[in-house]
Amino acid sequence: MASAAAVEARGVTKVFGVGQEGVRALDGVSVTIRENEFFTLLGPSGCGKTTLLRLIAGFEFPTEGEILLYGEDIAPLPPFKRPVNTVFQNYSLFPHMTVGQNIGFGLEMLRKSKAEVDARVSDMLRLVRMEELRNRKTSQISGGQQQRVALARALAPQPKVLLLDEPLSALDYKLRKDMQIELKRLQNETGITFIFVTHDQEEALTMSDRIAVMSKGHILQIGAPREIYDHPAERFVANFIGETNFLQGELVGTTGAKANVRLSCGGVAIAATLPQGFTPKDKVTVVVRPEHAQIAANGTKATLTGKLENVVYFGTDTHFHVRLQDGSEFIVRQQNSRTNPIAFAQGDQAGIVIDENAAQVLRD
Repeated sequence: MASAAAVEARGVTKVFGVGQEGVRALDGVSVTIRENEFFTLLGPSGCGKTTLLRLIAGFEFPTEGEILLYGEDIAPLPPFKRPVNTVFQNYSLFPHMTVGQNIGFGLEMLRKSKAEVDARVSDMLRLVRMEELRNRKTSQISGGQQQRVALARALAPQPKVLLLDEPLSALDYKLRKDMQIELKRLQNETGITFIFVTHDQEEALTMSDRIAVMSKGHILQIGAPREIYDHPAERFVANFIGETNFLQGELVGTTGAKANVRLSCGGVAIAATLPQGFTPKDKVTVVVRPEHAQIAANGTKATLTGKLENVVYFGTDTHFHVRLQDGSEFIVRQQNSRTNPIAFAQGDQAGIVIDENAAQVLRD
């Protein structure tokens, strides 16, 4: 049974300014975010992801379209009348207050009783594992701890939807990795719908149930992390998320959701998955992730062949940069094994074997 829709944007357009000076930050965006889902808006700066978040929060109002919360139009409602809370990049904690006082502040503004506030603060401190710091001022705790306080404060009123505007961006790498796991745990334990905004592909892939990839005010693709990574439908999506190889080819034929493509380099025909609803033309672009191919001896039956220009050792894996016959580069990422070491060196002639079902035709 499909989950209920927590948030829906229907044909939402947002224009800042007027006339020729107007900037169209969102252009007819429609998306449905499910109840109890960890949903991520992913894209580069200026793509419209934060604008969409602010529209859901009520800090901005749509020029056109509707914002629905559990089926009700909330676009005209101000932020304080929406059952939605937001965690910002800078946390906005009160430095003169204790951890407990910060968490309880919103509940006090809602005129909850002291007993109810105390009980809820205790619950939130247990949730974020900070019981021992209840009476510590937020100016005396670390950045990661401050971030947990901000989360606890936002979760305390039990909003239906929690909006997170790049809340991990100020943390160092290790702490950011730890907080990714913590955020997913909090979402699972509370059952609240999380809508997370980030430009960091790793954050999106690590935490999300589904991802919407945005560019220039449009949503290009929505899907589970594995679907977005393994089967990008658009060239922008393939290029923005992870390393990838682009191959040019000519369409030979199609069968259902598969295309038979003759590659321009080497003339070998391979099977490639088609994006849903896409009818390819004569010339197509095919994408293959580096880890979905294997380096092989030049005499081995290979999809592609070329000269090994660079071998980069990364500990867990090795990257092989192969210059193909048409002058383009193809990168193979292969996991290292102590029992079966990879015996290729710079300057070798090498073959590339593309894994079955690894190739994907793109919408250019």
